[in-house]
Amino acid sequence: MEGGVGGDAALTAAALNQRRHEFSKLFQFYLDKTTPHALYRWIGTFGFASLYALRVFYVQGFYIVTYGLGIYILNLLIGFLSPLVDPELDPSDGPLLPTKGSDEYKPFIRRLPEFKFWYAITKAFCVAFLMTFFSLFDVPVFWPILLIYWIVLFVLTMKRQISHMLKYKYIPFNIGKQKYRGKREAASSGNSPRAD
Repeated sequence: MEGGVGGDAALTAAALNQRRHEFSKLFQFYLDKTTPHALYRWIGTFGFASLYALRVFYVQGFYIVTYGLGIYILNLLIGFLSPLVDPELDPSDGPLLPTKGSDEYKPFIRRLPEFKFWYAITKAFCVAFLMTFFSLFDVPVFWPILLIYWIVLFVLTMKRQISHMLKYKYIPFNIGKQKYRGKREAASSGNSPRAD
C-alpha cells in the first residue's frame, strides 16, 4: 500500500515538473518574441510602473518597498551605464575603452545589456506590486527621509558614474547611426597630405 502512495506522489511530482517545464518554454518563447520591440517593451514597463505608483499612492503605504525598489533600479542603472571591461578595475589584455583620440575605436559593450536591464526592472516592479497586497511589507516609516536619502544616493552615484564616463571618454548610448566617410570626403576635408 505504501508503495502505491509513494508512486502516486512521484507521478504527481513528475507531472508538475513537466507542466513547469512546458510553462517555462512557453514563457521563454514569448519573451524572445519581444526582443526586437524595445519601444513597446519599455512602454509596457512604464505603464506597469505607473500602475505600481498609483497603487502606492492609493494605499498610502509600502514606502520601504518603494525605497528598496529604487535602490535596486539604481543598481541596475549603474550596470547598464558601465562598460563590460572597466579599465580601473581590470587592466587586462581584452578590449579596453579608448583614452586618447588616436586610439582605435572600440564599440561600447555594456556590463548589463538593454534586454536584461528591461527584464530585471519589469520583474522588480511585478514583485514590488505583489508585495503591496501583503500588510507584512507595509512597515511604517517617515517617507520624506527615505526620499531625500535616495535622491542624495542617486546624485552621488551618478556624479561618480559621469566622472568615470568623462575620464575614459565613452558614451553609453548610441546617438544616431555612424556614417562612413569615404576616401573622397576625407581628402576634401584636408586630411590627406598635400604634395608641394
